[in-house]
Amino acid sequence: MRIILLGPPGAGKGTQAVMLVKEFGVPHISTGDMFRAAIKEGTDMGMKAKSFMDQGQLVPDEIVIGIVKDRLAQADCQKGFILDGFPRTVPQADALQDALKALNMNLQAVVNLAVSEDELVSRLSGRRVCKNCGATYHVIFTPTKKEGLCDACGGELYQRDDDKEITIRKRLEVYNNQTSPLIAYYKDSGLLETIDGDGKEIGEILATVIAVLKEKK
Repeated sequence: MRIILLGPPGAGKGTQAVMLVKEFGVPHISTGDMFRAAIKEGTDMGMKAKSFMDQGQLVPDEIVIGIVKDRLAQADCQKGFILDGFPRTVPQADALQDALKALNMNLQAVVNLAVSEDELVSRLSGRRVCKNCGATYHVIFTPTKKEGLCDACGGELYQRDDDKEITIRKRLEVYNNQTSPLIAYYKDSGLLETIDGDGKEIGEILATVIAVLKEKK
């Protein structure tokens, strides 16, 4: 199974990917994981990426694509993969298509997790982190026994700056400008499968995704 997971921040891509790995037995590949692995292994592309990251700059597409291609060429991807966080733009999608062709692979589906902006803001802004031990909670989904205090160590909880509503809406705006055009791109190719995630339980979304993907096998 060779798929891409699309969706805005907070849509649940990472959560679904972990469970899809168990279902289909293929690796979950995220850009962050790829960068860390390439840098740790000291690959040429990894070192080039590190030079940009150390300066606080965005890693150029050609290097990102090189790292993706190196990762997809590894043995564990022969049975398939779940790409999460890549591609982010139409040019990256074009480059991915070329890379897959060179590897004699083809995508089977692109799953778009569709969630309304208000629900995304609610999900992301509800996160709370312990100042003492770093444990993470959510005011709706995983509340603490005592409001504002960590269950693990009793430390005070706080809301990170990037979990505040104004920041979240800016992140969503960036997503809509840069990444949402991929929805039309993959719809035109016949690969897109949009799953409605609004107000749905994680298990319910997973069951729908699995059913859709099994039809693609």
